[in-house]
Amino acid sequence: MNKVDELTRVIWALCLFSLLPLLAACDHIDSSDELIYVPQPPAKRVVLLEDYTGQMCVNCPNGSEVIEQLLEAYPDNLIAVGIHGGPLGFKGNSRTMGLATELGDEYYNHWKLEYQPVGLINRHGAVNYTNWIAAVKAEVLKDSYVEMSLSAVLQDNQILIEVGEQSLRGGYQGKVQVWVLEDGITASQKMPDGSTNPAYVHQHVLRAVVNGTWGEDLQVAEGKAKDQTYKFAVDPSWNKANLSVVAFVYNDQGVEQAIKAKVE
Repeated sequence: MNKVDELTRVIWALCLFSLLPLLAACDHIDSSDELIYVPQPPAKRVVLLEDYTGQMCVNCPNGSEVIEQLLEAYPDNLIAVGIHGGPLGFKGNSRTMGLATELGDEYYNHWKLEYQPVGLINRHGAVNYTNWIAAVKAEVLKDSYVEMSLSAVLQDNQILIEVGEQSLRGGYQGKVQVWVLEDGITASQKMPDGSTNPAYVHQHVLRAVVNGTWGEDLQVAEGKAKDQTYKFAVDPSWNKANLSVVAFVYNDQGVEQAIKAKVE
């Protein structure tokens, strides 16, 4: 064997020797080095304020003013819904439009509310409108581990709605609720001075439910997503240009996340 052949054998031996640790490493991966699921950071919390109001309620315009202040302070973190019903709600007559509904009465009675205006903020109990600012601020600061998506498109007098939920940590079990709202409704309203304003403009009025009074069961595994689609017929008396859809998820611990989309 010449020197060139001997040198080649030495080089090959050295190469094989250097590869042994790598080959051995392929036999076993330590559990500490295995890929694991990393929980995602919390989503931006959007707070749901259910304003139980009525056209016969003299203090309800004061509550509406507080809501406008809150929406200005938290434009991306607050959804307000005006729910007309209860003892000071007005269902209308042949001369005057009423905004109260049987649905509003059912919600008012279910929560055992005793006066108006009164609010549910993420469904953590009744809150007087004078305390809404502090209550909303406290909820905005909390983390949420559910992220939602929502689209609403009007086609042939029907709203095509797509709702999505993703659990970012720990999974989620509760219900998903979908509502239709209308803004800019001109109708009568009792005012704080006792007078009646026949041209009061009512905002974010709950018009109807899309998926049942209390929504539908929802269960989402950690890191997974769910979605729902709906078609909802628009009442001919509603102003289509002022409609929006609100969706939220909730359980016995309250509302976890909410989202709102204008009907396009």
